[in-house]
Amino acid sequence: MEKEFMKEFHINWNKVMLYIRNNFSIKGQIDIIGIIYLIGIQELGKGKNIFFNREDQINILHIAICRILVPFGYYFLTGIDKDGWPHYTLKTQIPFNKEKQLFLIKKAIIRYMSEENIIE
Repeated sequence: MEKEFMKEFHINWNKVMLYIRNNFSIKGQIDIIGIIYLIGIQELGKGKNIFFNREDQINILHIAICRILVPFGYYFLTGIDKDGWPHYTLKTQIPFNKEKQLFLIKKAIIRYMSEENIIE
């Protein structure tokens, strides 16, 4: 059972990587932080020809992490401010080591991209 899950996980992660590579003209290695940033920009609904300062960039990463972890019960959306920035509250600490956190983030990215009909 776990072997099948891992096989499906790797197939889906490869779909994510292929989508990013094909739609964003990335030639080198794809950085997971970059994928998270793209999700944050999509969730924010801004980004075309907009300059984001360092603090905004960190907040965009935070938005993405929170959004993709909502279905796993770690965060919930508390609202959207007057400038259109979503705000989340932590429900449960993420108690994993670094390796498990990375696996969780990748699973969450796959789920997000499937739910948003970005990948099949």
